[in-house]
Amino acid sequence: MHNLEGATMSLTPASWFPGAALGIFIHFGHAARRGWELSWQLTGGVEGQFPAREPVPTEEYFANAALFDPQGFDAAEWADAIAATGATYAVFTTKHHDGFAMFDTALSDYSITRTSPFGRDITRELVDALRARGIRIGFYFSFPDWHHEDYPRMTDATTTKPYRIGSYVRTSPAQWARFHAFMRGQITELLTNYGDVAVLWFDGEFEHTAEEWDFAGIREHVRSLQPDCLVNDRCLGQGDFLTPEQQLPDAAPAQPWEVCLTMNESWGWTTDDERWKSTATILDRFIHTIAAGGNLLLNVGPKGDGTFPAEASERLTELGAWVSRNREAVYGLTAAPDRISGPVPLAARTADDGIRLFAYCTLRPWDRLVLRGVPVRRVRGVRVLGTDSALEYEAVPSLPDVHAGSTDPRGDLEITVPRDVADSLMPVIEVHLAPLA
Repeated sequence: MHNLEGATMSLTPASWFPGAALGIFIHFGHAARRGWELSWQLTGGVEGQFPAREPVPTEEYFANAALFDPQGFDAAEWADAIAATGATYAVFTTKHHDGFAMFDTALSDYSITRTSPFGRDITRELVDALRARGIRIGFYFSFPDWHHEDYPRMTDATTTKPYRIGSYVRTSPAQWARFHAFMRGQITELLTNYGDVAVLWFDGEFEHTAEEWDFAGIREHVRSLQPDCLVNDRCLGQGDFLTPEQQLPDAAPAQPWEVCLTMNESWGWTTDDERWKSTATILDRFIHTIAAGGNLLLNVGPKGDGTFPAEASERLTELGAWVSRNREAVYGLTAAPDRISGPVPLAARTADDGIRLFAYCTLRPWDRLVLRGVPVRRVRGVRVLGTDSALEYEAVPSLPDVHAGSTDPRGDLEITVPRDVADSLMPVIEVHLAPLA
């Protein structure tokens, strides 16, 4: 539920973000106990958007928090699974629109540490486990709080079901001032109680104007507490990177960007969503994203007991195996050199001994792969990443370049692809190009 049109950036992102390649998004809250979609089960979804759900009465939904006891949660297991994917950062839902804090907040009793019998600070445990594995920390935080009296609290009488954008009830100026102080206070807690935070991933900007939210003031507040913390573009006009949702942009943005993607059709775990994307589909989205210069933020919705669904774990494991095998073609990439093209996504990396050009075989290459516009006299070798397999190739310079006497002629690189390579899961072919003399 996010539109990139009109988004503007305020700062240059920290050097780690472009080329970080892969992050893991975690949507978790008390709704998972019943297999309800996080927050949106309150409204039955968003008008005109799929999937539609049966709405739950508001007080029944809010009361569910008192029974939320995810005893299967193990921060080390989550962190191990995330680290095994090759992810460089993770973003956790500290508070979604339903207002339930998944961290130890002193500003509300509606939290995992005070309302829930679980009584532990999941955010603290997860942060410590991720940090121990070298993974950067990101916090999702919702601007709206449908449980807070001054927002105001959602009721069945005041809520459109399904949710209609622009329909939410406004409060009095005094209530709004109190809520705004509360919201800033929780942001302060997140940025002072949990060490270095790499990203604040805001959401829910659609319910008020940028002026009402005071996004400029929020951004300055974040900067005053953690100057290196990035914020996303949902802090309108103040974001450091774009966040297209569920699909790649038509063209690679000039600004840093990240695609957030679910493994099925839901963000939080639900009992009725069996529409899982295959690992091949997820890999295809990942490859097209990193080859175009973006990052993929892949979502996991843990079950109500605090464990990852088996379907999600399987896809994380398979994704991690692919990343491990092809990590040279995953992080810190640049665009392929000008004029080089092919039937599959391309990216490159500059090295001391020249350029490594990567061809990601998202389409089965059958018996050969042809790349065009390659500086053919500089080709030093072709291989399959993750193996010792050198591939046979023929470099054919273009006649116009030859006739023009070019010292660096372009042409076709015809690579022979053996059947075992073609049949593997999205192999990456590396072409070594020597430096221009």
